[in-house]
Amino acid sequence: MDFSLTEEQLMIQQAARDFAQTELLPEVIERDDAQRFPKEEVKKMGELGFLGMMVDSKYGGSNLDTISYVLVMEELSKIDASASVIVSVNNSLVCWGLETYGSEAQKEKYLTRLATGEIIGAFCLSEPEAGSDATSQKTTAIDKDDHYLLNGTKNWITNGGTAEVYLVIAQTDREKGHKGINVLIVEKGMDGFEIGPKENKLGIRGSDTHSLNFNDVKVPKENRIGDDGFGFKFAMKTLAGGRIGIAAQALGIAAGAYELALKYSKERKAFGTEIANHQAIAFKLADMHTQIQAARHLVYKAAWDKDQGENYDLSGAMAKLYASKVAMDTTIEAVQVHGGNGFVKEYHVERLMRDAKITQIYEGTSEIQKIVISRSILRD
Repeated sequence: MDFSLTEEQLMIQQAARDFAQTELLPEVIERDDAQRFPKEEVKKMGELGFLGMMVDSKYGGSNLDTISYVLVMEELSKIDASASVIVSVNNSLVCWGLETYGSEAQKEKYLTRLATGEIIGAFCLSEPEAGSDATSQKTTAIDKDDHYLLNGTKNWITNGGTAEVYLVIAQTDREKGHKGINVLIVEKGMDGFEIGPKENKLGIRGSDTHSLNFNDVKVPKENRIGDDGFGFKFAMKTLAGGRIGIAAQALGIAAGAYELALKYSKERKAFGTEIANHQAIAFKLADMHTQIQAARHLVYKAAWDKDQGENYDLSGAMAKLYASKVAMDTTIEAVQVHGGNGFVKEYHVERLMRDAKITQIYEGTSEIQKIVISRSILRD
């Protein structure tokens, strides 16, 4: 086993760290307060190659491995999880799905622009009655020979208002169940495609989350990805990789909160000495550091599995389940270490605590991860 990073990976990690500190940190509180999408910051992330990290260079991507991707996700998430989730969705759910399963024509038309950050994408699976139960799709895509007629509603869509390309999961033949589901590429501006109001969220408030409505939207047949009925498998395969990205986001949120708590504990004094010298605080820091290291190894292992061509369903689920718990636990403790200041926005930890919660919910709740894990170990 080799736990060291390559020189290239270390350079990428440092580039992401520098970007987060210089570009994301200065206005992160203001963006959170105003629920402002980081438009300029996203443009710069595209220029750095962060939006198409694992895409082949012939499509404008950075042609990097999954380890490099999670390193970038971790560093960005330490500062701004709203920015990092944009990176996660564009890389894991949109670019990866298109490159892996899309036709050459689809890649030429959409992938290059997505990978370079010229445009960003959205992944549309969840519905009012189909969150964790992804088989219960109410959105329909009726086959009309040369096109599909798309009707329905999608909920909680990241990049919902700012994306130009949407991968929409819809039911074509209800009698076939999950084998009657397709995935369609929908473009912003298609007739009948409406974007609902922006959600007012607890955390990741800079992220652009909307409901989407489809009313007799005509989607050309050539916009279907894969064979007829491939949509559910596409969604599950794509989400399996997406969990690694969100696990890395959770890891970054936890690490960011820990670093702030550690720094504060060495500066804040109580009872005549820095609070780090009090066992009650020192032991909190010890627990936080240990749990973050454990989460990091799970996340990196899942990324390594993916890079090696191994099945990463189990390792990805374990990484997301544990890292999201560590994110929640660590941010709560970081607020506690800060005391009253932890409740104040300028110290950042309260925002990280709010951001942490969503990592236990999206791209498969913690309960869904336990289903994936238990099925895997019982099957073995």
